[in-house]
Amino acid sequence: MLAGALLLAACDATVPSGGGALTGVPRPPQPPAQAPSTEPSEASRALAVYYQRLETDLRSQGLLRTDAGGRDTPFGARDLARNFELIAFFDEYERGAGLRASSGRPVPLRRWSDPVRVSVEFGPSVPSDRRQTDTRSVRDYAARLARASRHPITMDDARPNMHILFYGQDDTDLLAQRARQLVPGISNGALSVFRNLPRQIHCFVMAFSGGGLDSHAYRQAIVVIRDEHPDLLRDSCIHEEMAQGLGLANDTPRARPSIFNDDDEFALLTRHDELLLQMLYDPRLSPGMTLDRARPIIAEMAEELLGGSI
Repeated sequence: MLAGALLLAACDATVPSGGGALTGVPRPPQPPAQAPSTEPSEASRALAVYYQRLETDLRSQGLLRTDAGGRDTPFGARDLARNFELIAFFDEYERGAGLRASSGRPVPLRRWSDPVRVSVEFGPSVPSDRRQTDTRSVRDYAARLARASRHPITMDDARPNMHILFYGQDDTDLLAQRARQLVPGISNGALSVFRNLPRQIHCFVMAFSGGGLDSHAYRQAIVVIRDEHPDLLRDSCIHEEMAQGLGLANDTPRARPSIFNDDDEFALLTRHDELLLQMLYDPRLSPGMTLDRARPIIAEMAEELLGGSI
């Protein structure tokens, strides 16, 4: 019942090799040219009320946990290997088709080959005090992702390739413009998500790969987080979307304890999820590897991390 209440969308798209979006686009001056409004619109206020009530309701049911799991959420090597396959080799949404559900077929492994350079941007409606808090949250989490994945992930405003956009309902028109600026070759289906974001989509990430031999190596990603979120939903969006933007693109009800599960039990990255990131960036795997080829390697990694046999 609650799985659809907090839908975190992850989409994957491809832009042509050599396109301007693949080189890293500097962020615009903050704040953007449009002067910040003094008061949010009625639509923005209504969204804020909706999300606050949702967070309160979920927490009252023991969901949105902020611990990393414990005795009530055991998992072994077999569970870890299965969950990695389901999360890293399947998509939640069809590639390049906006919010259309995926076909359910396995896809080749996707991840970053280059260092990930993160920047944070804000729509004009986002208050200055919130900008400081959000920037600090992203910075701290990027460092944690780097430790877990053992892949270089740093903050970089000069040449970013992972753009974290905090935009409110009143910034919707500017959000679509910014997406086209960051990814000039973005498809109409992908762009429609930025223009018409349903209320049930709290946040999302789109990751873009290169062409040819780089068709499975991410080169650019855009994370969008609604400014109307209260604190915990806001943090949960940061955690899931940035992690999904590294290559863990799917959700599965079998993953526990995990943020890659639409049951909303866990709000923040867990130890289980850190192990998934370590596996994803293990040098024994590579972008473009098929599930059949990777499966024995996945089993080997899971056994090394947790002991036992699969």
